[in-house]
Formats: sequence, structure tokens, C-alpha cells
Amino acid sequence: MKMQVSEMLAQQKMTKEMLVELLGLTGQTDRQTVLDHALAVKAASVGRKVYLRGLIELSNVCGKNCFYCGIRAGNKQVHRYTLAEKEVIDAAVFAWKHQFGSLVIQTGEQSGEGFALLIEQLLIRIHEHTRHELTITLSCGEQPAEVYQRWKKAGADRYLLRIETTNRQLYYTIHPNDAHHAYENRLEALHHLRNSGFQVGTGVMIGLPGQTLENLADDLLFFQKMDVDMVGMGPYIEHADTPLYSLADTLRPPKERFELSLLMIALLRINMPYINIASSTALETLDPLGRQKGLLAGANVVMPNLTPVSDRVNYQLYNNKPNLDKDASTSTASLNTVISEIGETIGFAEPGNSLHFKRRTAK
Repeated sequence: MKMQVSEMLAQQKMTKEMLVELLGLTGQTDRQTVLDHALAVKAASVGRKVYLRGLIELSNVCGKNCFYCGIRAGNKQVHRYTLAEKEVIDAAVFAWKHQFGSLVIQTGEQSGEGFALLIEQLLIRIHEHTRHELTITLSCGEQPAEVYQRWKKAGADRYLLRIETTNRQLYYTIHPNDAHHAYENRLEALHHLRNSGFQVGTGVMIGLPGQTLENLADDLLFFQKMDVDMVGMGPYIEHADTPLYSLADTLRPPKERFELSLLMIALLRINMPYINIASSTALETLDPLGRQKGLLAGANVVMPNLTPVSDRVNYQLYNNKPNLDKDASTSTASLNTVISEIGETIGFAEPGNSLHFKRRTAK
């Protein structure tokens, strides 16, 4: 006999079959039951508190050629930039003065000593200018283990390296099948990060061409197997200047991708109660209230963009990215109101470290 939704949600450990069934729910009442349960789990495990991560898109220079990404090396339409040190410090000080508690520095994937040194020195300078009161997350791609160790020593606390999909066949549908984009390298980098002492994050895109609910269930099980501390995931949104755009007419409708993303967040929260989960900008692209709905589905992190407006337009990983013309002051001013309206509170000046990481490292 088929299990009821409430019975599946009550399970200590969800099987792949259960996850597939829950991801495939079409009834609004059943879907809302999952979202409500995830919110209750969040409240009981990490609380109704939202942590701010000020996002600095440091550079859109990228050596990779991923088929889905607007800043891929092969896209000659993009004006490439790297922020000056002063711009980065100004953004960091803004975050510090506005009690964000945390920063994310994101770049295209670059390699070599020059890049390693750039990040290392920025970490040191940021801490000098903010009295070591900001925690810093890096999202700068695959690097050798020794580079990760240098960055950790220089003051980085967390690292986000998205796997994008855990299905190898699908992985090579959205990446070139060559040594520079090897799935094994991605996995190895995640292990290096773990061994370097980082709070480790990964994530996937939801609604990729050819992606099945079974693939997404496997992604959720992968997060558990890897015992990750944080996840950043959201709907796949196509970019016109990419090879994958040719498959745009095969995609699930935007509304379906959005709702599937909320279910992914909810099921992740239910199965990994103590991790940090970001409510991504991509959710806001598909729904004006996407960020709030992500939080109500179980997410507990938001990332206001602090990149200078003049450069933000050049860091478009996908089409229709929101808030490209709003400066940091404008986009953060209403945040407290927006978040309190949905029953959440902002953890001002709190680092918002992953409780999962604390529990994992205390063992």
C-alpha cells in the first residue's frame, strides 16, 4: 500500500523512492504539507533566524567553459572585470557596518599563483579593516589542496563548490567531457576542502534539460553521504549566450522549476536539519517573492549583492538576474522588514556558522 505524505515525512531516513515520490507531488495541499513540515523542522533545529552573507562578485574572468554559464570562457559577449582592492574593502566595510556578520567572495574559476595570492591578500586586508569580525565564505572553484590551506590560514571560514549535478551522464551534458572539467576533480576538491578544515558547501541546479526526479533524489542523498555543512541550490535558468540555451524549449516551465526548487530545499532541510541552506537569487528571478518562499521552505541564509552596480551587469550567470540596478544600500534597506513580515528574524552581526559543522567537528 502506498504511504501517505505525512507518513513519509515522519520517517527517520527517507529512501530514494520516497524522495522521488515527494518531489513529484502535484497537489498544492500535499506540496504545502511538505513545506510546512520543513519549516517546523527548521524552527526546531536552527531556529527562525536568517543569516546575511554580503555577496561580492570579485571577478567574472573564468577559465572554464561550462555549457550553462553566462561567464563561460567561450562567451565573447561578456566584458571581463576584476574588482580593485579598494572596491572589495569598501564592500566588506559596508557589510561590517551594517552588521551582516559574513561575506561571500565569488569569482569565475581561475588558477595559478597570481590568483591564489590575490585571494590570500584580500582575505588578510578584509580582516584588517573589519577587526576580524566578519566570517568569510569563498566560492572560487577547484584549486589544489595547498591553495585551499593557504586561504584557510589567511582567514576564510567556509567554501562553496557546487557539484551542479551528481549524475555523471548529466554532468557531461552540461560540461565539456575533458580533463579540465572532470567530475572526479570536482569530487576530489570537495574532499580537499573538508580536509582543510572548511565548512564545506555544495549544490545543484534544479530543472536542467534531461534531469529526472530520480537524479534530484540522488543529489539529496549525495549531500547526506558527503555530510556537507551548507548547500546553495536553485532553479536552472537559461542564458541566451550559452550552448545549453539550444535546449530551452525542452525545459520544465519556470513555475514548475520554481516549485521543484522549493521542494528540494524542504526535503533537504527535513533530512539534514542542522545545515545552512541559502535562499538563492535564482528563486527571486522566477518569483518576485522567491527569496521569502525559499526561507519558508527551510532555507536560513540570504546573500544581498554588494558588488558595485557598474560591474554587476557583467556577472550574469543566467538571464534576467534581479536587482542589477540597485546599489547595496537600496537592496538591504528593506531586508529587515521583508524578513520580519514572514515571521523570521535577522541574526545581525552573527557569523551564522553551520550547526551541522559544529556537531560534526565535535564528534
